[in-house]
Amino acid sequence: MSVVPYKEQNASKKEQVAQMFDNVSPKYDFLNHLLSGGIDILWRKKAVKLLRKAQPKTILDIATGTGDFAIEALALKPEKIVGVDISEGMLSFGREKIKKLGVESIIELQKGDSERLNFEDNTFDAVIVSFGVRNFENLEKGLTDMCRVMKKDGTCIVLEFSKPSAFPFKQLYNFYFKYILPVVGKIVSKDTSAYTYLHDSVQAFPDGNDFIQVFQRAGFNRTQCLPLTFGISTIYIGRK
Repeated sequence: MSVVPYKEQNASKKEQVAQMFDNVSPKYDFLNHLLSGGIDILWRKKAVKLLRKAQPKTILDIATGTGDFAIEALALKPEKIVGVDISEGMLSFGREKIKKLGVESIIELQKGDSERLNFEDNTFDAVIVSFGVRNFENLEKGLTDMCRVMKKDGTCIVLEFSKPSAFPFKQLYNFYFKYILPVVGKIVSKDTSAYTYLHDSVQAFPDGNDFIQVFQRAGFNRTQCLPLTFGISTIYIGRK
């Protein structure tokens, strides 16, 4: 049984995730940086640097949310970045940020299903996603569609939470993630379930080599796994 934000509802995981992000969108960026101590910004910068050598001209940002990863990818000087997300609430905040930066001609945000992408095969030089694949209803299906829309020899970068394994960091992290983060998230976002779901979804997610196996089944090769910050998050790299 898949982990969902609102266990009392009968709606699909996809519908519940969209509702959850609509609910938390006004406070999402603030909470992201607060609860991670701003380290999520450094993780995205590192992930983008891994694409420098490839110099992608067209980039697809999956589960773009408020567009942070897409904005970070501007450092690569691409011709076009398209961000896709199922939450109109998140996208509306993202569009405001992009408008303020004056980069509407480069970054375009679209509402769409990341597991059923509305693009032709072999469209993008690179596909990127930060903290989004964990929310897929069907992980392998979503990754397979990401591979489909990426050009041959293209690069896919997945940044996702993972589970630390070393003592004592594992124990400290688990306490914070299970007991502190959900309480702060609930108070600030006013959503009673979103940040409990965050903990539960990370625990259920197949990280490390388990994710690499799914990644490869989806069509990616020359895969790599780069743990960050004692294993709190991981960058996965795959090519087509």
